Amino acid sequence: MFNPFSLISRRYRLRYLYPFMSIALALSLVVGTPKVSQAGSLFDLILRGVEIIQLSNVSDEQEVKLGKQINQQLVNSEIRLYRNRQINRYINQIGQRLAKKSVRPEIPYTFQVVNDDSINAFATMGGFVYINTGLMKAADNESELASVISHEIAHIARRHALEQMRQMAIARGVATAAGVDDSQLVGIGVELALRRPHSRQDEREADQLGIENLKQAGYAPIGAVDFMKKLMKAGEGRSMPAFLSTHPATSERVESLERSINPAQARVGDGLDNNAYKRKTRIL
Repeated sequence: MFNPFSLISRRYRLRYLYPFMSIALALSLVVGTPKVSQAGSLFDLILRGVEIIQLSNVSDEQEVKLGKQINQQLVNSEIRLYRNRQINRYINQIGQRLAKKSVRPEIPYTFQVVNDDSINAFATMGGFVYINTGLMKAADNESELASVISHEIAHIARRHALEQMRQMAIARGVATAAGVDDSQLVGIGVELALRRPHSRQDEREADQLGIENLKQAGYAPIGAVDFMKKLMKAGEGRSMPAFLSTHPATSERVESLERSINPAQARVGDGLDNNAYKRKTRIL
């Protein structure tokens, strides 16, 4: 016999049973995973404040928090920042101008100058961009410098570092169904920032998105091509500048950049005044 009260009762029991089963399953995955349990019990992890991050679904807030932790380790032990206020203010002005016109303007961006004469730039997740003093010296004008910054913003916009981190965590066996604790992720993030090049596909995507960002921000797009050609020429017959050595298929990328620019619009925009750039960066 159909009993509506019995059916309602069963529905309410199931309503509370399913969430309980989900929580129990998640706890069993964390406790039962050797890699995570090496650090101690589940309660030890909670007491130490270690956050378990599911890499397939990282929120903007989690990404920014992780980027801040990676940046802290980089600044404390891996890189030496260039502290001149004038130069840092200048880099931040260029970076923020580009970030506002990027396809991902909703996260905060931090632009920092690294005291290093090698020609290089890199970015970590969560909006952190690093430009070497050596690269600033190699640029002839603001458009060339801005093209590099827009390229790094594009990597952040497309979350390339997060995808690399996910792949590396899986390869190293530290990724579980429950996620990865952020202390492990910070170490991976630091390694990616300093020693792991992006894939060719990531570079192509960042080139195209970067040059669009450059144009949207009002810079002359020819700066991107000019700077890449200059570094290629500088690398002929000797070791390639660091920025290119960690960014493969350079000649192909130059040709692709040239195809993406309307010749009639190549020099339309800001940043081509070489003398103005030299005055702003003279202190370097």
